[in-house]
This record gives sequence, C-alpha cells and structure tokens, in this order.
Amino acid sequence: MKRMITIFTICLLTFGIVSSKSVTAVKEKKKQKVSPGIEVLLKEEKDVLSGKKVGLITNPTGIDSKLTSIVDLLNDDPDINLTALFGPEHGVRGDAQAGASVEYYIDEKTGLPVYSLYGKTKKPTPEMLKDVEVLVFDIQDVGTRYYTYIYTMAYAMEAAKENDIPFIVLDRPNPQGGVSVDGPVLEPEFSSFVGLYPIPLKHGMTVGELATLFNKEFKIGADLKVIKMKGWKRDMDYDETGLPFVLPSPNMPTVSTTFVYPATGLIEGTNVSEGRGTTKPFELIGAPYINSDELAGKLNALRLTGVKFRAASFTPTFSKHAGKLSHGVEIYITDREEFKAVPTGLHIIKTIQDLYPADFEFLAAKNFNLLIGNGWVMSRIEEGSSVNEIMKEYQAKQDAFKKVRKNYLLYK
Repeated sequence: MKRMITIFTICLLTFGIVSSKSVTAVKEKKKQKVSPGIEVLLKEEKDVLSGKKVGLITNPTGIDSKLTSIVDLLNDDPDINLTALFGPEHGVRGDAQAGASVEYYIDEKTGLPVYSLYGKTKKPTPEMLKDVEVLVFDIQDVGTRYYTYIYTMAYAMEAAKENDIPFIVLDRPNPQGGVSVDGPVLEPEFSSFVGLYPIPLKHGMTVGELATLFNKEFKIGADLKVIKMKGWKRDMDYDETGLPFVLPSPNMPTVSTTFVYPATGLIEGTNVSEGRGTTKPFELIGAPYINSDELAGKLNALRLTGVKFRAASFTPTFSKHAGKLSHGVEIYITDREEFKAVPTGLHIIKTIQDLYPADFEFLAAKNFNLLIGNGWVMSRIEEGSSVNEIMKEYQAKQDAFKKVRKNYLLYK
C-alpha cells in the first residue's frame, strides 16, 4: 500500500498536479524525544532534594513521559521526603473550574496536606511552609500572559525568598513553541493575577526561562535553580516533543487550544462566548445576536495568515449564554508558524463590534484591560482604529522586551 501511494505521489508531482512543497506539508511532523525537568531531576540531580523536606507546587500536568504523576514519583521515592502539596488555580488534581477556590484539605492518596494558592491566599504563608525546606514547581504552562500558573510560580518564589527556602523549577515545553512573541507588553498599572509583570501577551518562553527573568528583572532574588529539559528546541510545537499532553486546565483540552488561546482568550472581556461550556473552548466563539455566515464571511475576507473561520452555532452548557443558542465561528489554525494570535483576536473583536454595535459590549472595562494589559487598546477599538494601527502602537515596547528576553533563553 505504501509503495502504491509513493508511485501515485510521484505521478502527481510529474504532471504538476501537486507541488513538492504541498506534499512535504502534509507529512506528519517528526516527533523528538524530550525529557521534561522531572525526569532529568530524578536521573541526574536528585541530590538537590537530598535530606530536605520537600514542598511541591503542581497539578495533573506534573507527569513524566510515562504519565506517572510527580506526586507519586516523589512520594514513593525512598530518597525524597515529600511533606506538602500546593495547588494553583483548578487545584492539585485539576478538578476545579476557572475562578473556583480550593480550600485546604488532606490528599486522600498520599495523606499529605494540600494548600491552595488560588483565592484568598496566592502566596505560600510561613505557616504553610513550616515543614518545607525546598520548594519545587512543576506545572505545564500554555505560553500566554493571562494564564495564572506563572504568577503562582512568581508568588511562590517571593515566599521562598522571604523564608530562605531554595526554589526549584522543573522545566517543561512551551506548547506554542519558543520562537513567536506577540501582543502588547503589559503596563504596570494594569498588573493583576492575569498579568503580574510587563511581558507581552504571548511571551515565547518556558516556565524555567520566565522564572529566571522574573527573578532578576523584577527583583525577586530567590535562590533559584532551573532543571532544564533535554532534547527540547525552540522551534518545537508540543506535538513534536513525544510527550503526552495533559490538559492544563478544564478549558484547555488540546495543544490546538493553546495556540488559539492568546487570540480568543481576549473575548472573555466581552459579551461574546469564548466557548466555555462547549467541547471546543476558545476555538468556538459566538453570541445569540451574531449571524454566523456574516461573521465568517467578514473574517475570511480579511485573509489573515494561518487561520480560517467556519460559520458555527452552539449552545453553551455553562458560562456566558448558557442554555442559549449562540452563533459565531469556529477558528481553524491552518499554519501555526504563520498564525498571528493577538492580531487575530483583535480582528475578531473589532469585526463583531463593527457588525453588531448595538449588541456587542465589553463586559467591564477593567476586565478586558487586564487581559490586554493596558487601557488604550479598548479605546482604540471603540474609536474605530484599525488593528494595524493598534499593532504599530505596541510594537516598540514589544521589541524592547525581545532584547531583554534574549538574556534569559535557556534553549536554542
């Protein structure tokens, strides 16, 4: 069968029906063997935990390449004394929805205390750290500024500094790759738990690289050690790493979701559904007042690179417009390298506002402004500025960040 397909492909090329470029494009990307930080730690650097009481900040994404949880790996290791667990948004076991707080409890499987770092307490307190002599962070990030896990890491680094505790980051891939930087740099007055530091909306860094940048540029000053991955290269998508993908949060189910998230996550600040309550959160967007065909036609007419839009209707089971038939589009990324997430998100929002000015609204100025990281993009959209004009306005600060970013890149 393979031989027949090969002969058929050669014939197509010979008669010019397809190009060699298109044939190459449909080949499955070759998967590499990437070892995440947890595997490197246990094989080569376990001594950094030797003789110390270990506190672990993690969630279901903290696994090795065989899908074994880091909680079990450390708890079952006779050479490691795991004494406490700390959970970010969605909890250690990942069973809490967005915005839901998780209180203190005892983990049934290990008998260890579990402290929440989401809700009222975002930074580990001295009481939480009383039986901890080293803090370990192992969570899969998604590569977007308004995802909260990297700020859980930053606050924990602050607590480690204040309590003279070493802080270890077990590095993991940026699922969107480590090349593209996109979107405006957050302005300090819009600092929040969905954007703590002045970094672009899409930063193109791993959690380990971000930790080193946060620690120095924002003067945390923790006793920080990053356990690097082996085999990861900056131009890798997560699909190329050979690692299993565990959804980082309930509404981030696939690698494809992570790519579209910097675009459609911005829609959370509007009265348009970002697809929560559907099987394709952030890939489906819509509202009862939208005409699907009209919106899809307008967006496709923009000829945005690396993306297509399909007219779609759906009924969210929860969150915005729950139980109401909503109309909009499904976003299809056709070329991850060409796709420009933040401009695409801005085009979607501007197009919906232009088409339905009487119905579209920003839910609360503060909410959207915190997501985009400034107070002027929303104003420009309302004033009728083009997305290209908005992009030009934030380009200089983005370029300045790229120069700083180079100093903290741990991989080629």
